[in-house]
Amino acid sequence: MKLAKIAVETPLEDVKQALEEKGHEVIMFTNEEEAKGSNLAVVRTLSETVADAEQFGFPFVSMEGMSVDEIVEDVEQRLNR
Repeated sequence: MKLAKIAVETPLEDVKQALEEKGHEVIMFTNEEEAKGSNLAVVRTLSETVADAEQFGFPFVSMEGMSVDEIVEDVEQRLNR
């Protein structure tokens, strides 16, 4: 699996920590502008702004209804595609 630069929406510190433990470079962000340049972003929910993700050129993962472990698994599956 390739390691990636992942943007995690503030305040999802537990997700950031779990991804760092897997060896990924993780940055926190509060708006889509700060997430640019990442391979993937983790957000609390997919809002309309994020739904326009094509303009950013990388996928977004929504935490809605998922545990931290499920998020990490989802992120790694997407990175392996």
